[in-house]
Amino acid sequence: MQVRSVTKYVRLSAQKCRLVADQIRLLPVEKALEVLEFSNKKGSIPVKKVLDSAIANAEHNEGADIDELWVSQVMVDEAPTMRRMRARAKGRGSRILKRNCHITVSVSDEPRPS
Repeated sequence: MQVRSVTKYVRLSAQKCRLVADQIRLLPVEKALEVLEFSNKKGSIPVKKVLDSAIANAEHNEGADIDELWVSQVMVDEAPTMRRMRARAKGRGSRILKRNCHITVSVSDEPRPS
């Protein structure tokens, strides 16, 4: 059984979020929550929310036991980038890129993804 949860358009660059995602991939859920709780990274907050949602989906929809769940898959994809302009010298402008990402977390009752 594999259950997933997705959040879209998170106001965080995918590169920063992947640093956190790599830390929890293929860990037991209990250990993954502990790593996210004490992480200093900005990406740990949205990833923890998505993981909590995936755990709740597994418990409510599939009747899974939380103690036996593993983080089987974590994907962080790029979302559309917001482009803004900043005034520069001599009437010019420069582009500011405000990057977004989509986070997908899958949990399963098996240690390795099938």
